[in-house]
Amino acid sequence: MASLQTSSLLFPTSSTLSRSSRRMINAAIHVPKVPRLRFTNPKTATKLVLEGLQLSDGISNTYQVAQPKHQESSNHFHSTTTTTSTATIQLYAILEEVADRIEMHINVGEQRNNWNILLLNSINMITLTASVMAGIAGTVGAGTPILALKLSSALLFTAASGMLLIMNKIQPSQLAEEQRNATRLFKQIQTQIQTLLALREPTEQDVKETMEKVLALDKAYPLPLLGAMLEKYPKKFEAAAWWPKSHGVQKPSETKSRMGKTNGWSEDLEDEMREIILVVKSKDFEDYERLGNIALKINKVLAISGPLLTGVAAIGSAFVGHNDIAAITAVAAGSLSTAVNAFQHGAQVGMVFEMYRYCAGFFNKLEDTIEATLGEQDLEKRENGELFEMKIAMQLGRSLPQLREIASKSASCRRNGTVVDEMGSRLF
Repeated sequence: MASLQTSSLLFPTSSTLSRSSRRMINAAIHVPKVPRLRFTNPKTATKLVLEGLQLSDGISNTYQVAQPKHQESSNHFHSTTTTTSTATIQLYAILEEVADRIEMHINVGEQRNNWNILLLNSINMITLTASVMAGIAGTVGAGTPILALKLSSALLFTAASGMLLIMNKIQPSQLAEEQRNATRLFKQIQTQIQTLLALREPTEQDVKETMEKVLALDKAYPLPLLGAMLEKYPKKFEAAAWWPKSHGVQKPSETKSRMGKTNGWSEDLEDEMREIILVVKSKDFEDYERLGNIALKINKVLAISGPLLTGVAAIGSAFVGHNDIAAITAVAAGSLSTAVNAFQHGAQVGMVFEMYRYCAGFFNKLEDTIEATLGEQDLEKRENGELFEMKIAMQLGRSLPQLREIASKSASCRRNGTVVDEMGSRLF
């Protein structure tokens, strides 16, 4: 037995070897355990998802109910933002319309300037041709050739008279100047809107004032000819007015004393602005009113003389061949009509008249702006005084020292009972 145990220890059996080899293999190779995947029923999964959504919805509702104050403040902020953005959107809509009007006035202005050039050249060529034909008819003896020349000359003079009547009625050069002025003024409004949007958030009052400016400018410089065209030969000179009038402006109290400066305003600055108004009214506006009346009278005389001369030439050409006076009358009247037409529409007298209307209107607007600003009793609601003074100086083509100099000069002349001998504006 002892020998058998010893032999078993020295020589292991096959079963023992196989067990040890399995232990060695298991010790050498460690394979990680793969987790078991459990596949649930699709119906069960769908039910779980729906229950989760219902649970999250309930949590959300509970959160909303638990915080009513936060929701109320959020709604108030949303309504405030909506109101502000509405004013901005409205102002951008007006800006688009202003840009469209600028393009329209540019196109119409070019068209009416072409009218002036084409009608002027056409009428002058017709009148000169008719004069030449009337002169030739006066040198040809009786017969068929003279009848053809007489008839052709009379028809051309008659056509020139009709075209001149239409041209003098609408005044294409004045129409073109109106559109140029309207284009420039609409560009000013466009720049003002863009500046407002860049500096601060617009309000409903800004939208209302901008709309009033656009509508007032539409009325001052209409696009259509029929029914809305401005009167080209008024009874008296009237300055152009393209801005909305201020309503309910109170006159400032001149006896009210203010210590120091408030929002850039002081008593000296208010007195300076009042002196500027007096200078502009007594010198600049009166001068352009006088020049405008002169241009109006000249335009009226020329508008009557041109068609009248072509009408006389048409009558004279009908009697060419009977005596020499008829031929002389037709040729002379036709030549004079060409000269009158060339001076009136070539020199653009209507455009000069409209330019004087605009300049006089500019000074009226300047006066209204200063009076409306000084009429505001609350200094904090006014535009900053120093900024306002700079704007007035730039509009008059002066520096700030020059503006103060002309104001002090006007005050000194007024105390001495004399009139200042200097114009307020150095631009016009």
